Amino acid sequence: MATEVKVPELPESVSEATVGEWQKNKGDKVGRDENLVDLETDKVVLEVPSTSAGVLAEIKVSAGDTVKAGDVLAIVEEGDGAGAGDDGGDGDADDDQKAADSADEKDASEDKDQSSDDDQSEKSDDGDDEAVASPAAKKLMDENDVAARNVEGTGKDGRITKADVQKAIDAKSSSKADKSEEKSSPRGDSEREEQAVSEQADRQALADAPNERTEQRVPMTRIRQRIAERLLDASQNTAMLTTFNEVDMQAVMALRNQYKDKFEKDHEVRLGFMSFFVKAAVEALKRFPIVNASIDEGDIVYHGFYDIGVAVSSPRGLLVPVLRDADQQSYAQIESTIRDLGKRAQEGKVTMDEMSGGTFTITNGGVFGSLLSTPIINPPQAAILGMHATNEKPVVVDGEIVIRPVMQLALSYDHRLIDGRDAVLFLRTIKELIEDPARLLLQV
Repeated sequence: MATEVKVPELPESVSEATVGEWQKNKGDKVGRDENLVDLETDKVVLEVPSTSAGVLAEIKVSAGDTVKAGDVLAIVEEGDGAGAGDDGGDGDADDDQKAADSADEKDASEDKDQSSDDDQSEKSDDGDDEAVASPAAKKLMDENDVAARNVEGTGKDGRITKADVQKAIDAKSSSKADKSEEKSSPRGDSEREEQAVSEQADRQALADAPNERTEQRVPMTRIRQRIAERLLDASQNTAMLTTFNEVDMQAVMALRNQYKDKFEKDHEVRLGFMSFFVKAAVEALKRFPIVNASIDEGDIVYHGFYDIGVAVSSPRGLLVPVLRDADQQSYAQIESTIRDLGKRAQEGKVTMDEMSGGTFTITNGGVFGSLLSTPIINPPQAAILGMHATNEKPVVVDGEIVIRPVMQLALSYDHRLIDGRDAVLFLRTIKELIEDPARLLLQV
């Protein structure tokens, strides 16, 4: 029985999507709810899963095509795919798959015969032979230097799928980030890996070009187009000003170093700096509610809640998922939520609902080494806080020159709504709370 895989209902205000990378090839076996293809909209990336188990008998659209809700993307033949099509071509997919399976079994057999060869052996420490991997999974393992013994196969008879390999890669990256120690700035391995992914994507456009003067034209992604539109809208339709200050990070860093091990043991998440700034921002917003407000035509809308957007980078562009009711979340909850959102942003799994709303935004350019910058407001919000790199510098304390870890802060605000006095005092409040974190607990 053939099943049509269609474009799902798209998020509100989104009329069409662009077909991204196909995760399966024609003839591949697919499981129920297994992702077949990514669809990129101007807001989020959607995964389209198979609604039944079987064989991918036909692919109707190619990467880069534009589709709308309800359009047919592919045909999945349920079962083993033996009945796919009526034109005699239905056996091609099965033959290809059988050939691939046969090759996989042959490879697995050869691996067993050569188990004594250190260069060829893929056995695990306990002597078990590696599970058979699909061709796509093998390719992904080769590209990321992942051994089959380190991947748990979830397919039939323990077969390793592409999704299994990706899970192992994510776990490996997460482990590296967890083991890394942050020094004078809140930049860790996970942020460096984000930067590497982004830089590699930019270089890929010219990766195959010869060593000569050359150009290559590539279309902007829908998300990048949307980012451009929103930034241009912010610059043209707000009276944006920026005020700056600097904060001595010594007290927060000392507190973090004192309790980070116990914090991680008790809550199973690392204690970072972002949770301190989220808490400080919430307290400052309570004291200056105009900064938490927005303009709706001729009205000022005061928000009685604190939904804080946290800007995170992804291979597809900058995303701003929202921490709902940040004032009601503990430090551990904030850190856990940010970590989860950051990971899913890398995987393109942040939903539209998670990026909607927000009353105030925090962006941390310091993870990439930014010394000072002017963040752009995220409409319809009225302000955004920019964090930057922490560097040691001489400061005067009690009449003496001492070396302290100092971070530059920037607050961009819509001057139509927020006066300079309120903006300056708001930023100074954040500075004071960070420099004396005990005040966050006492709310003084």
